[in-house]
Amino acid sequence: MAKPPRNLPTDAISSAILVIRGQRVMLDADLAQLYGVETRALIQAVKRNLDRFPPDFMFQLANQELANLKSQFVISSWGGRRTAPYAFTEQGVAMLSSVLRSSQAIAVNIEIMRAFVRLREWLTTNKELAAKLDALERKLSSYDQAIAGILNAIRELMKPPETKKRPIGFVTPKEK
Repeated sequence: MAKPPRNLPTDAISSAILVIRGQRVMLDADLAQLYGVETRALIQAVKRNLDRFPPDFMFQLANQELANLKSQFVISSWGGRRTAPYAFTEQGVAMLSSVLRSSQAIAVNIEIMRAFVRLREWLTTNKELAAKLDALERKLSSYDQAIAGILNAIRELMKPPETKKRPIGFVTPKEK
């Protein structure tokens, strides 16, 4: 089994995973850098094997998506690439290892798959924690309402009874 490059930062992989069109993806330039190849070489290898990359594995960013990325990452509009980048889903990244056959590509791909798994576990853990907090909040809210009702009942019981004092002695009907 090939070993990942020594200088492969796990944080660099995690930070390169973006959410575009509601999917977790990695861009071609980031993948090419991790694999140690030029972006054009990666795209060329993919285009030679397009039947391995259906739309749910890889897609090209639209102009608006590219503009959003540029504004988020402050990418210079001068120079750079002439075409919109390709985004690879987790399955597309896995398929890249069959297209790029170097030992470094295999090792990097293993680390990328691990990063996707860690991200999925982290998101699952946070969803479970959020659900537990919501349930606890609902319980506390219902308990708060019950306690408030009990306190109101106690306050009512603490009030002195309202009684009309009747005069002592015999009262004629006219005095009533």
